[in-house]
Amino acid sequence: MNAAPTGSGANTWLDWLDASPVGSAMRSDLWLYPLVEVVHIIGFAVLVGSVFMFDLRVLGLSREIAVTALARHLLRFALAALLLIVPAGLMMFSAHPHDFAGNNIFLLKLSLIALAGINAALFHIGVYRSVNRWNTGVAAPAIAKIQAVLSIGLWLCVVLCGRLLAYT
Repeated sequence: MNAAPTGSGANTWLDWLDASPVGSAMRSDLWLYPLVEVVHIIGFAVLVGSVFMFDLRVLGLSREIAVTALARHLLRFALAALLLIVPAGLMMFSAHPHDFAGNNIFLLKLSLIALAGINAALFHIGVYRSVNRWNTGVAAPAIAKIQAVLSIGLWLCVVLCGRLLAYT
């Protein structure tokens, strides 16, 4: 890989990424970008599907399934999905870094992902600590339900932004 330029600023980094072998390959190989995009989409489907299933359980569906057991089960899928999403996303970004960095929809998508992550972290360090009281057969506390609805909304918006990127 080329050495990064010594200058400062986002454009220098973006220029380096644009000229990188990965960026060049993503632009020049007919099938590479679409293949990487499919991997990214599959990863997102698994991640968002896992999150939705957990959030729906918190909202009261399938109360006979322990929240903790479902969380343990789905975590494997979510982590595997991240192993697809992150490298694929970085590869797609490298194909057109200047375009993505200046695209408001892309920046909104990243912001929504960050908010979804913050929401999940707050859920786990907050109300989830009391999960033993509402693990099976009992309604989750209101704050848990609010965070589940927020999670679903944020991830729907992330998916929407991802689709809009194709048109901007």
